[in-house]
Amino acid sequence: MDNKDRLILALAALLRAERETRGALLEVLEEDSISRETLMAILSDPIPIVTQEDIAFAERFALSKHLPIERKS
Repeated sequence: MDNKDRLILALAALLRAERETRGALLEVLEEDSISRETLMAILSDPIPIVTQEDIAFAERFALSKHLPIERKS
């Protein structure tokens, strides 16, 4: 696995987390178990699915010592 693959995996994990969050929000909306105030607070402070900071973190992580770089012989 090369650095591009690692970056793709990191971004896929971020996207998966966002989908899970949206799914949980949809569930509480369908069950009518979220207050109007809470929903307004969530909607008034939107956070992009993937921010520049997330991408920079994923790139740093992919290049870090935490993931060994594949050496081709």
